Formats: sequence, C-alpha cells, structure tokens
Amino acid sequence: MRVMITGANRGIGAALHDSYAARGDTVLGTARHGADYLPLDVTDPQSHAALAGQLEGEVLDTLICNAGVYADKGQSLADGYPPQMWADAFAVNVTGVFLTVQYMLAGLQRAETPKIAIISSQMASSERAPGGSYIYRASKAAALNLGRNLAADLKGLGIAVGIYHPGWVRTDMGGGSADLSAEEAARGLVQRIDTLSLDSTGCFETWDGRAHPY
Repeated sequence: MRVMITGANRGIGAALHDSYAARGDTVLGTARHGADYLPLDVTDPQSHAALAGQLEGEVLDTLICNAGVYADKGQSLADGYPPQMWADAFAVNVTGVFLTVQYMLAGLQRAETPKIAIISSQMASSERAPGGSYIYRASKAAALNLGRNLAADLKGLGIAVGIYHPGWVRTDMGGGSADLSAEEAARGLVQRIDTLSLDSTGCFETWDGRAHPY
C-alpha cells in the first residue's frame, strides 16, 4: 500500500510515517524542509503542482492530511489574535488540506480502495466549545466541515474520507503533560484509517475509535 502523509517530519506525522513503514507499506512523507522527505509547502499551489508532477501516473492508496499549526495558544482576547495569524493558520489547516486533496486526487483515483484521512481535533467540535484558542478551533472546525463535504462529493468516485481527533498528544503542539505519546496516537489512527470505508465515510472519530460530537 502507498501512503502519503503531510507534515511527516515531526510529531504525529513522524509517528504515522514510522508505523506504516514498520508494517511494510510504501510511505511518501512530505515536509517543507528535509532531505528525507518529499518537499511540500501545503500553503503553496506551485509546491503542490510540482509534487503532483513528480508523482504523475502513480497510485496513491491513502492520503493523510496531517500538517497543521496552532499559533494562537495563550493569545489574549483583548489584544491578541492578529489578522495575519488567522490568515496563516487557515492557509495551513484548511486551504492546505483542500489543495493536498485536489492535487493528489488523480493518484487516489488509480487506487482500488482509496482513502483520505484528515487530522482535525476535538477542538473542532461545535458541541464542545469551552472558549479560547479561537483561531485553532475555527480552523479545525473548518477542516472538519471540509472533510464532511469532501466525503459527500468523493463517495461517487469510491474515495472514503475520515476526520480524526488524534488525542492530546505529547508533541511540540500538545506539550509535555499531554495524555498520549505520538506512537500511541499513531497506532490508534492507523487502526481507524484501516477500517475506514465508504460505509463510514464522513465520520468524525477519536484515535481510539469513539464517535466524536460534531
């Protein structure tokens, strides 16, 4: 199986990369920098076009849109959350996901049972809205909405789409006091993606298989 993972150079992306590689899958990891990864800036259409050209004619079984940013941690409502921070976060967390799917669609259509996994967050939930982190929450909610709508449009092409909360993970983003190691989260996510099908397309699930409130 051929799996592409965006943002594969660190955190959950790196753990997913290692999990798939360990079981013998061909893993195409992308990152903005690094000789060991395919170069991709998810915010740049030209970068996407270059990668799509490099992979022209190849089969892609699973696409994992993992690259993301959380820039507004600790911002103040009174004087924080500058407009550029909003623009930059949405460029990665939402537009970046859409562009990745758009440019990799041809490869997915060549696969027998193609799948797209979008790594969102429990902070995307509209039902669970405790406040704060407005940019991150809004961008992840948009990514969830994007995934749900992609699921509707791509079902006719035989492409299943799942949206996932990876857990609170000990990474640079999650912090050292988080509940899970990146390896634990990755193992759960791989299991979720393995079971994703057209019957469950559009699902919003946790890393350990629970349906998450929208």
